[in-house]
Amino acid sequence: METEAAKFIGAGLATLGMIGAGIGVGTIFGHFLAGATRNPSAAGGQFTNLILGAALTEALGILAFVLGLLILFS
Repeated sequence: METEAAKFIGAGLATLGMIGAGIGVGTIFGHFLAGATRNPSAAGGQFTNLILGAALTEALGILAFVLGLLILFS
């Protein structure tokens, strides 16, 4: 296998974390909405956890994208 082909395969595998980040954010917001409809008075107290969890999940997705670019162009 050529090195260029191995770079493309490695970059593609590294960016699979972006798919996981999208699924993770959807799961976080879906579970928050399900909990908020069951107990609306507790939704305000969990909003900070919701934003923090979504931000950390998106940060991992961006990290996967950057690592894919580093593999591709290095």
